[in-house]
Amino acid sequence: MGRAGTGGAARAAAVAGPPLLLLLLLTRSPPATAGDHRKSVIGLVSEHFSQAPQKLSSYSWYGSIRLFHFRVPPDTVLLRWLLHVSWGSGTPCTDVEITVHFRHGAPPVVNPLGTSFPNNTIQQPSFQVRALLSSMLLDNTSVNVSHPAPGDWFVAAHLPPSSQKIEVQGFAPTCAYVFQPDMLVMRAMEVSILEPDVPLPQTLLSHPNYLKIFVPEYTQELLLELQGCVSSGSPGCPVRLTVGGATLPSNFQKVLTCTDPTLSCRLLLPSPPWGRWLQVTAESLVGPQVSVAFIAQAALTACRPWSMTFQRLLRNSPNQSHDTSVGQLSPGPAHQGLGRSSGVGGGAFCLLSFPVMREDIDTVSVRFQPMDGISVLVHSDAPSLLRLRLDTGMDSGGSLTITLKVNKTEVSGDTLVVACVNAASAFLSFNTSLNCTTAFFQGYPLSLRASSPVANLIIPYPETSSWYLSLQLLCPESPGVCEQAMVHVETVLYLVPCLNDCGPYGQCLLLRRYSYLYAGCSCKAGEGLGPPHLGTIFADTGIPALYIRCGSCTRTAERTHAGKAGPNGWRGWSCTDNSTAQTVAQQKVAALLLTLSNLMFLVPIMLSVQRAFLVEASVYFYTMFFSTFYHACDQPGEAVLCILSYDTLQYCDFLGSGVSTWVTILCMARLKTVLKHVLFLLGTLVIAMSLQLDRRGIWNMMGPCLFAFMIMAFMWVQRCRHRHQCYPTSWQRWAFCLLPGISMASMGVAIYTSMMTSDNYYYTHSIWHILLAGSAAFLLPPREEQTEPWACSQKFPCHYQICKNNQDELYTVT
Repeated sequence: MGRAGTGGAARAAAVAGPPLLLLLLLTRSPPATAGDHRKSVIGLVSEHFSQAPQKLSSYSWYGSIRLFHFRVPPDTVLLRWLLHVSWGSGTPCTDVEITVHFRHGAPPVVNPLGTSFPNNTIQQPSFQVRALLSSMLLDNTSVNVSHPAPGDWFVAAHLPPSSQKIEVQGFAPTCAYVFQPDMLVMRAMEVSILEPDVPLPQTLLSHPNYLKIFVPEYTQELLLELQGCVSSGSPGCPVRLTVGGATLPSNFQKVLTCTDPTLSCRLLLPSPPWGRWLQVTAESLVGPQVSVAFIAQAALTACRPWSMTFQRLLRNSPNQSHDTSVGQLSPGPAHQGLGRSSGVGGGAFCLLSFPVMREDIDTVSVRFQPMDGISVLVHSDAPSLLRLRLDTGMDSGGSLTITLKVNKTEVSGDTLVVACVNAASAFLSFNTSLNCTTAFFQGYPLSLRASSPVANLIIPYPETSSWYLSLQLLCPESPGVCEQAMVHVETVLYLVPCLNDCGPYGQCLLLRRYSYLYAGCSCKAGEGLGPPHLGTIFADTGIPALYIRCGSCTRTAERTHAGKAGPNGWRGWSCTDNSTAQTVAQQKVAALLLTLSNLMFLVPIMLSVQRAFLVEASVYFYTMFFSTFYHACDQPGEAVLCILSYDTLQYCDFLGSGVSTWVTILCMARLKTVLKHVLFLLGTLVIAMSLQLDRRGIWNMMGPCLFAFMIMAFMWVQRCRHRHQCYPTSWQRWAFCLLPGISMASMGVAIYTSMMTSDNYYYTHSIWHILLAGSAAFLLPPREEQTEPWACSQKFPCHYQICKNNQDELYTVT
């Protein structure tokens, strides 16, 4: 079983370089537990595997995790994960807890937020290791797995869920946590082949003996037995057998300890993994100076299937209906020969095997269907079996959905159909047990009866293997009723990227780690309010994310949000958890707040038209229009209206906000008309370019604003030096125009950068709209030209008319 811990040898060897580090780590024994002893490395070879480091992110949805995919070679006797964590250059990072998940065969199913899963979904917890950054920096954290199962292994890491505060990129200091796992394996070079019914003499000295036996398909039982066990220095049979490979999070290894020489030392394994090599490790329980000799022997019990072959189905009349054709087959040899002696070899047919067609529909999208349609014949003599091949290596990134239906008239009374879904081998012992447990896998039970004629099962991220659906008819209270009874069970078997396409409140997104593809749901108004923009999930690692249309998957994460996140809506594995979901009324109120608050721009628009600032009025109208419809499209649930694509509306909204601030400050500088318009155009082009490079960067707006402020300050200082008095000269304009405008702008910036959270976003961002538009109205200067001096008035100081003196210099009448 896996053991997590830290080691001083790893820390000491870090200075000596990678070769010495590898040697020390592989020769050091795992942390001692009961029965452990130091192992010799005779007959073992070490191998080292690593992948490029990735930058960790706070968990918000499954796309936030950093996934690593490894392959453990066969005959591996020890697997050790070394977990390296560091921070990027710059400001030292705070001490946070880093969570690392491990799983064999498929990506781990994680749920750090504690959200609910859809009904009938298998919620298998992952094996995880949690450690603080400080402890992982001081020493390499390691996880050891003895006798691991070969094949695919996945490691997933993430930071804790982020707070609800909305951080503006560029304002708050950022910290990069970089994670990299290394996989070290020790593989046995001398492995003895244990053949069925062939005795294999073995002698144990100071190191274990490694054996393996191939288990063919349709093996019902495997019996391992030790015979003639003798020890040179101790009584009894001090031998321990470890059978099978360790898997995470569940471990079904079998351990057999043989100590009494008078008792038979044997291990019976029902339904061992079919079509695989089974590892067997024999270890001595005495000192290295004592030798133990024994004979290992294996016996297999085969289960001969009656196959409903495709050729036999073709011999039936094509004009017959589906139910009729199956009904003609059922009374024949398939039914009469089950459980009885066959003419070939004298064996017995113990199951009815239905050929299954695998139809690849799209990426991580497969349909399974019996050759004769969708119905499977089930009776009481022996199980009916369907094999679902999910062993291509690319099938573990979706969800396996199984739906069984039965006609109520066929399961009346106490009659019921029981089913088991297992990986690697089928469950065949319905007559003795209904726990669906095979030798190395805990299956998932289903049942059909008159009161519940439909059964559903959802397995997220099924492990890479052949899966088996076995069904049998049972009559617990009246066994005689089931002897001649037959039931037709309809099957709907799919591998889908996301269950129900993530429902109406989510998007199904296909993610990539190198060549491995897996899918995840991004919920609307939920954690993250949609994923980051296309290409940003793994942009920091140099491995771009991939969004492909895969039937139900969308091509791009269109709903891009500038830092907005939080538990304000639908959440969960398939976006079915409505514990924090907004009601329709709340959605409408939020949409009205964010859209109608933009009407505040009508005030600066009217003032600009009145003062002949037509370019500025056009910019304010552009900002009001696109900000209104961007927030109308940015809403979750039902209160949404998109006149253009979401990405286009967002870009135009950000562009309008930046250009509005740019033209307002330049208008306050009182530049000459030609120079002002040239700067208007140049600034707009620069802002458009910067938004294309980084739409969320705070300097996209701050940079042009600071440059415009420098121009305005320079022009005001020049006028102060020329006139020998403060500019603007009117104290009324300072008191009633500039100071209120500056105050509103400062309050808006403070709210935007430090007060917004996911809970108050709809209110604070609406206030930001009002303050931004209000500050523009107060800060707009008076009209630039006036031919008649008598028109200058002090009645409304913010609306002063600008007159010309004999030097043709602009000034404000006081």
